[in-house]
Amino acid sequence: MGYLVWTKELETGIEVIDGQHERIVDYINKLHDARLNNDLTAIGDIIAATVDYTLSHFSFEEALIEDAGYEFVRPHKKVHELFIRRVSEFQDRFKNGEDISAELHDLLARWLFNHIRNDDAAYVKAVKINMLEIAADKGKQGGFAKSLKRLFGGK
Repeated sequence: MGYLVWTKELETGIEVIDGQHERIVDYINKLHDARLNNDLTAIGDIIAATVDYTLSHFSFEEALIEDAGYEFVRPHKKVHELFIRRVSEFQDRFKNGEDISAELHDLLARWLFNHIRNDDAAYVKAVKINMLEIAADKGKQGGFAKSLKRLFGGK
């Protein structure tokens, strides 16, 4: 599998989420480049950066859907947890000297696009409704602000 290309069909219509997803695509493409160059140092760095960024994305997304009252928050979190566990196994295999770059690249590419099209698409309506309610509730602190505070701290 070669370079991933971000297309409109992958957009959720939630700008912040779409931006985060695009950034993950960029990391996957960087992994592809490092793999082609057989740059083991870059591969290790990209894997670590991808894992770190994906963890923060998952936390943000989970807070957003939780605040929106999305009914399938728990199963969505479980999908994230399983994915993190699987990628961590790849990270361990890489640290033990195994060349997992092609296998990991394929997993990341397939998983991300399937996850966006299916799991993430399912919460979009709830989040958009919640965002509209927040926008209508101008002078008060709405759910999005609570999500940001929970993620980044603050009173």
